[in-house]
Amino acid sequence: MPYPIDRKFVIAVASSALFDLRASDRVFREEGPKAYREHQEAHLDEPLDKGVAFPFVRRFLDINERFSEERPVEVVLLSRNSAITGKRVFRSIVHHGLDISRAAFLEGKSPYSYIPAFNASLFLSANEADVSQAIDYGYPAGTVLPTDVVDDIADSELRVAFDFDGVIADDASERVYKEGELDDFHEHESSRSHIPHSPGPLADLFQKLAFMQNLEDRAVQKDPGYQRILRTAIVTARNAPSHERVVTTLEHWGVSANEVFFLGGMQKDRILKVLKPHIFFDDQRTHLESEGGSIPMVHIPFGLANESVE
Repeated sequence: MPYPIDRKFVIAVASSALFDLRASDRVFREEGPKAYREHQEAHLDEPLDKGVAFPFVRRFLDINERFSEERPVEVVLLSRNSAITGKRVFRSIVHHGLDISRAAFLEGKSPYSYIPAFNASLFLSANEADVSQAIDYGYPAGTVLPTDVVDDIADSELRVAFDFDGVIADDASERVYKEGELDDFHEHESSRSHIPHSPGPLADLFQKLAFMQNLEDRAVQKDPGYQRILRTAIVTARNAPSHERVVTTLEHWGVSANEVFFLGGMQKDRILKVLKPHIFFDDQRTHLESEGGSIPMVHIPFGLANESVE
């Protein structure tokens, strides 16, 4: 029997994030549901290509291989497909060797309301409307943006990068920045450097990744030759003196990141091209651009940054 879902670190993923469904979606948009079903049945034994979130999901599931007794993580499929048209998705999951057994097929309905039912700390989808609904209800979700999929099998490390404001933390300070001058923002943050931020939409995800790193710390203590799988980074436009409140927040939560970059307005792509994360979360679309086009970007439509856009 599967381990109880409420005792696992769970990520929910739509088939549109896990696999490349552009051809299938084109059939649905241009020819309708009946043609879509016929298309999937005709290509039932043709595995779907990897999608934007695939490299991240594959490595996330590899955590269970490192901790085979605890098996602390799980990925759940939340799909707008019906169970019938979803057969190809699950056959593709098997083909690619992904350990995914739980799923919900909702026949065209948005799956966002089932995020808490599956105890998910993140929902990834290419459907912007589904993600926006999830965020509106306070659920952790992000939209995967079109990206070249690079999945180096020889690279076993999982690198996860986050923006800070509007992602890990709420957007209260971001509002101060948007509504005033840079000096006002620095003064606001300096005067509150001892006050931790309130959690943002992906605070739970970040904290659970930190817990996984604690498991790895213990593994290193038992075996100095243990090769870590997880590496986290914060890449924020903040710089000194506003940096201190970020550190205060992490200390208050009892977590940390392996690498923290305070860029002071530098283009984040300059760092991301070196870091090569398997996924990067940011609440501002203008930051989700990569010259190489090979960095998996996820937009978190949360707060002020999206009020005038969404």
